[in-house]
Amino acid sequence: MSDGTRVLRTDYLARVEGEGAMYVKLDGREVVEVKLRIYEPPRFFEALLRGRAFTEAPDITARICGICPVAYQMSAVRAMEDACGVRIDDGPLRDLRRLIYCGEWIESHSLHVYMLHAPDFLGFSSAVEMAREHRAIVEQGLAMKKAGNAVIALVGGREVHPINVRVGGFYRAPSPRELRTLRDQLQAAHETALETVRWSTTLPFPAAERTPELVALSDPGGQYPIDRGTIRSNRGLDFGPAEFDAHVVEEQVEHSNALHARLRERSTYLTGPLARFALSSGALLPSAREAAREAGLQAVSNPFRSIIVRAVELVQACEEALSIIDRYDEPDAPSLEVTPRRGVGHGATEAPRGLLYHRYEIDEEGTILDAKIVPPTSQNQLAIEEDLRAVVEDGVDLPDEQLAHRCEQAIRNHDPCISCATHFLTLTVDRG
Repeated sequence: MSDGTRVLRTDYLARVEGEGAMYVKLDGREVVEVKLRIYEPPRFFEALLRGRAFTEAPDITARICGICPVAYQMSAVRAMEDACGVRIDDGPLRDLRRLIYCGEWIESHSLHVYMLHAPDFLGFSSAVEMAREHRAIVEQGLAMKKAGNAVIALVGGREVHPINVRVGGFYRAPSPRELRTLRDQLQAAHETALETVRWSTTLPFPAAERTPELVALSDPGGQYPIDRGTIRSNRGLDFGPAEFDAHVVEEQVEHSNALHARLRERSTYLTGPLARFALSSGALLPSAREAAREAGLQAVSNPFRSIIVRAVELVQACEEALSIIDRYDEPDAPSLEVTPRRGVGHGATEAPRGLLYHRYEIDEEGTILDAKIVPPTSQNQLAIEEDLRAVVEDGVDLPDEQLAHRCEQAIRNHDPCISCATHFLTLTVDRG
């Protein structure tokens, strides 16, 4: 392409959650500026939590996201229980928490793989358009999402913004018989997930090589990380959730309503499926481990191949959900007694999109004095911007339409949830 001015503009990026814009400026063939402009208004959930009872945090934070409300609830209860000196690290209550979280991974990953990301690879602008030629693929995705929703509805009381989660456990624990009603649907979803891995490996992946620092939870019991763990990186970081602020700093940038997170003295990092797989692939259950082996997954440095990793995590979530149902014993009580005390609590869990951190300060009556929530998309914004810079540098000779599509696809690799990050996308590339 010539060294003259080129401007690519997309007024709205479809197939992400939320609204925003992107600006890329080139000086000749050099990319000199990349900005993710998240202009969705701030939602002030941290301020809304102040003055509320500690028991209200799971229900309030669930409203942050309609796709991953369980993640917000699980991080919230972890933090509140930490503040009150209560731990739920084993037994049927933890099994139920991991089960409802598996349901969320299934519904969220299914939505992303089939409805948001697959159209990029197959050459369609939407899943609706894709369904005209690939009806079976879309129906597979819908069936998978329905299975995940069924798990959330049974354990959580309803599919979106569950109402059965509380600090200390649940308001009501399902019976083994009730959980067994999910088995046939989950078994079918497991088979579909295995097929999803095989299908995803056949997609046309653009060449890319990225090596950000990868950060994810590491479960102390050797399980694939979902609901607890220390925070580790592939470059030697290893710290507990209580040390999050000592290692991660959030900064306001002029072009975004979402805070940008970075590692202190180390800058950009990436959280999410690529990080979880890199750090904990050895903890995958047998069918997920075998699916990853057959897919040839080892160290995944091409973010376009993240769709395969999400498919493997679909297998993992289905297999674990089935395992929990088969061994489940109804608890003596649906929750533990949690007595408030003055203190600070920290909670970190793995949302489908990555690490989700909560910190709360409460008084002796359990009133929330301060709240901090760091969602995965906020943590990934710098990595996404660096990824976009590399995509433009690699594709500077592409026609405008192709380069615009490649940039949008690169953003969707990370499944950003912009609504969560403001508590994309208009695309502008200025060449000249």
